[in-house]
Formats: sequence, C-alpha cells, structure tokens
Amino acid sequence: MAPHTVPFIINGEECYAKDTFEVTSPATGEVVHLCGAATVSEADAAVDAAAAAAAPWRDVSVAARRDILLRAADLMNQKRPELGRYLVAEIGQPVDWAEFNLDVTIDMIKDAAGRISTLAGAVPRPANPDTSAMLWREPYGVVLAIAPWNAPYILGTRAVLYPIAAGCTVVLKGSEFAPRIMHSITSIFHEAGLPKGVLNFISTNPAHAPAVTEALIANPLVKKVNFTGSTAVGRIVGKLAGYHLKPIVLELGGKAPSIVWEDANLELAAECCSRGAFLNSGQICMSTERIIVHKKVSEAFQGKLQEAVQKMWPDALVHINPQAVAKNKKLAQDAVDKGASLLNGDINAEEASNTRLRPIVIAKVTTDMDIYKQESFGTSVSLLEVDSEEEALRIANDTEYGLASAVFTEDLRTGFRFAKGIETGAVHINNMSVHDEAALPHGGAKASGYGRFNASAGLEEYLRTKTVTWRG
Repeated sequence: MAPHTVPFIINGEECYAKDTFEVTSPATGEVVHLCGAATVSEADAAVDAAAAAAAPWRDVSVAARRDILLRAADLMNQKRPELGRYLVAEIGQPVDWAEFNLDVTIDMIKDAAGRISTLAGAVPRPANPDTSAMLWREPYGVVLAIAPWNAPYILGTRAVLYPIAAGCTVVLKGSEFAPRIMHSITSIFHEAGLPKGVLNFISTNPAHAPAVTEALIANPLVKKVNFTGSTAVGRIVGKLAGYHLKPIVLELGGKAPSIVWEDANLELAAECCSRGAFLNSGQICMSTERIIVHKKVSEAFQGKLQEAVQKMWPDALVHINPQAVAKNKKLAQDAVDKGASLLNGDINAEEASNTRLRPIVIAKVTTDMDIYKQESFGTSVSLLEVDSEEEALRIANDTEYGLASAVFTEDLRTGFRFAKGIETGAVHINNMSVHDEAALPHGGAKASGYGRFNASAGLEEYLRTKTVTWRG
C-alpha cells in the first residue's frame, strides 16, 4: 500500500503537489508518510486565497470568531489520540510530550478566544477643542506564519491563532519535519467553522524552501510575518522582511542560563535543571544550556544533578536527525579536548540508532570552548562555577541570545536582583527555564528575536493603529 500523502489546504480545499518528499520517523527510521513539496505557484495561490478572505473575515463579529476558536479547542481535545500519534510518528518523542503539547495548545486557544472582546481602540483628546479623534485598531490583513517542528502543536497553533483571533488571515508554512501535524491544526480550525481562505497550509522540502519563503515574504499581499526557529534562519527571514518593509515577529534560539545560588534548594534546582536541559531531548529554544552554580554548593549540587539526570533520563533520547546528535557530540568532544570533564554521558557510546544520545553534562567549561557560546539544541548542558553575583550575571549575559533563564535561591530579593540584571525575555525563579503558557507574553531579547506571542500582547501584534479625526 502506498504511504499517505499529506496535502496542502488552500482556500479550504485539500490539494496535492506534483512533487512529494518523504517524512521519516527519527525514532524508527521508517517513512511514515509523504508530503507535497510546494513551489512558488502553490505559495502564491495560498496568499491569493488569504487575501480574498481578508476583508470578510475582518468584518466577522467578535462573538463569531470567539465561538470558532472555542469549537477548535473542543475538537482538538476530542482528537487527542489521533493527534498524539502524529507527534510520536513525526518527531519521535514520547506520548507525554504530545499530551503536554496538546494541553498547552488547547488552553492557549481558549485563552485567546476569551481575549478577543477586550481588543479596543482609544478616544484621545486633540489640542483643538473643535476637533475630535479616535484611534482604531485594525487587523493587518494577510500574515505569513512560519512554524517549526519541536513543539509542533504549541508553536504551529500560536503562529496562526493570534493573527486569526485579531481578524487577520494566514498562510501557514509548516515544518517539513511535521507536516501532518500542521495539516491537522489547519483542518481542525476549518472543521470548527473557519471560513475558506482564512487559514491556508503549505509545506515544502529544503530544496524549494528558500525560493518559496522569499516569494511569500516578497508578495505584496502579505502584510506581516511571524517566524519561530533558529537564529541563523531568523536572520535570513528578518533580512528579507526588512528589505520588503514587512513587520515581523521573531522567536529564535537561546542559550538559557540557570543560576544555582548558595542558598538554593539543591534538590529542587537539580530536578529543574535536569528537566529544563533534557525535556524533548533538549530541543527547545528555552532549554537550560548553562548551569551557573555558586562554588560553595557546586560539589553537592553536582552530585544531586547526576542523580536527577540518571533517574529522569535512563535511556538514550531521540533527536530529530543524526546531524543533531553529531553536533552535540562534536561540542562535547571539543570541550573535553580543551580540559572539560563529563559528569554524565559518553561521547563514543553506540546507541540503537544514530538519532539517539544519552544526556551529557559537561563540567569545568571555559570561554574558549565552542559549547560556551553555541546553542547545542540537544542533550548536552554545561556547568560553570562562580563566587559572586557580578560574575554570575556576567556569564549569564555573555551570549548573543536572550530568550529565557532561571534562578534558584531561597531569598526572593536575591532572585529579583538576578532577574533585573539578566538580559532575557523571561526569568523563572525556582523553576526551570522552559516555561510557556497562554497568560504570559513570550519572546526574547538580543539575538533571540523581538515581538511577543501569547496573551493580549500576542493579539496586539496583529493590529495596527489608524488615527481618525473630525472637526465640528
């Protein structure tokens, strides 16, 4: 039997591309299905459909938009078993990661639905008493949303949810690693009653991706872009958006520090650092990459961290492809060659597949090691010792990234001092660096991007201000 082919959804209809590519499970190495490889022609068709739907969707009532979103949340909950299977097959992660993805996503949709009615303009008072003014908040129009594979239900849904809730229409360019998930998200919104053309889905292979992405951004009907992914690709997408004068929301890579202070609850810190470093095989932009620990408690903390890692992650963890494993091994080997030591893991271990790697904890990391600066985006984490707050902050900020961070201390005043000094979009005190929920704006600083997803800030990204005045 021929494998299933994931179709596009353009103007509410499923359609198939001439060319396809294989989607392979990183856990089994087997082809799980095929997906169409979009060309510029399909990309333009998706934009045209979104543009045609823009004015009618803008004028749909707040109540009608809210009800569609609430139905989408209910449908996603009803389809949990099916949706979970797609995640396990496409990105090779366990069922509990699928359940977490769906829990967060469903809550996010409900939260956005409840916020739609709060969107409002303003009535300022002009200088001339004979003149009145209003500030209208209007949707941009067509939004290009580019979503990654690593937390696909969360990141795929948020890429389209906030523009749609704000009254925009969307072209979703989904990851080639998780096209069936992105198709499912789109399909659920249509089943919930979303009109044709409001949300369109395409995906493509790496060979076509540069031309398709550039065509989408350059298309004059596209009014705004959001992109979640690596900083390297984000620079390219941001440059294209800048050239074509398109506003953009970027949520990019990270090198999250977790500071373990001398008064920290070491068991809590060890548990959170282990989970923050290796959840989803470390393939999260907020993953803990650097643990900065006070020298007074370093030895005790290292012992508790080893215990936590070995208890929580007894098996090798699946990465999206062999290149991810090779990168982490290379970073660890470079560190060892320059004087670091491994508290956990074996660079040369043979696992069941070349997509698997056991957690690697690297101690005695120094600034000349590649892992000090580079985002590993996998199962490796670094340990660095300090003896002052100033040194801890210097190391925490000694990176181009600035997405998330964590601090462990029993003194909230100490935690707030660190939070004030760390240059990241979020600081989590006595919790892991991986933290994303519907009520909290999410985004970064520095090379981790700009703009915000989630909450009211996520909706407001897709509304622009129009000033209207009248005299008399």
